Amino acid sequence: MAGPIWPQLQEVAQLLLAIDVGNSNLTIGVFDGEQLRAHGRFSTRRDATPDELGGQLLTFLQQRGLPVQVKAVAISCVVPTLNQPLLEMAQTYLGLDALLVGPGTRTGMEIHYDPPRDVGADRIVTAVGVHHRYGGPAIMVSFGTATVFDAIDQRGNYLGGAITPGLQLSVDALFSRASRLPRVDLAAPPKVLGRTTVTSMQAGIMYGAAAQAEGLIDRMREELGVPLRVVATGGLAPLVAPLVRGVDVVDTLVLLEGLRVLEEMNRPRP
Repeated sequence: MAGPIWPQLQEVAQLLLAIDVGNSNLTIGVFDGEQLRAHGRFSTRRDATPDELGGQLLTFLQQRGLPVQVKAVAISCVVPTLNQPLLEMAQTYLGLDALLVGPGTRTGMEIHYDPPRDVGADRIVTAVGVHHRYGGPAIMVSFGTATVFDAIDQRGNYLGGAITPGLQLSVDALFSRASRLPRVDLAAPPKVLGRTTVTSMQAGIMYGAAAQAEGLIDRMREELGVPLRVVATGGLAPLVAPLVRGVDVVDTLVLLEGLRVLEEMNRPRP
């Protein structure tokens, strides 16, 4: 059996726990300084208790041979019912007051949205991570429960975006509303012209999502009028982004990087 994947740690005081809670998945990342040492993805349970979240966290750390002691916790959550359980979990199991990204969190960016507090925490954290890792201007495309398009300028200021239904929502809608259509896997067939019902549905879902992404990216490029980078992220990015012309980078963990940057930015100073 392989040993722990954490062979050489800096001092325990350097560890940061980053938690991203989306509508479908909960992602945990552990940073040693600026380096992401381990990460895991789990299904989001909207009714999870602090003890259930704490047990999940401890199992994650133990399976990877990681210490329980961390210096800080940063959380991005788009499921309001989990905000308080997450904060209680951090206090009970880690003895820490977690940073929950939201209104009042220092971001270092101007938010051009009306009102600014309506922008989802995940969109802001992703923008921070993309700007820190790749610079700006940039367009971020997050393929998840919803497919979300956002833009930042050269300084990292948030400029707005667009939201469309995600791939799984499209599959569920087809299956539930069209009685003769089967449920299909999210996989791209070799050709757009499907020769069976299944491949026809897969072609429409996958290549349709890719074409939609290309169209919105092109329109955003036209509105912004400057050369920019396109970064694809989100749990479904590895499936869809290779089909989308114009994507420069696929980075499914860039939101965790944004949490690391924001925790450092909002850390209390002596």
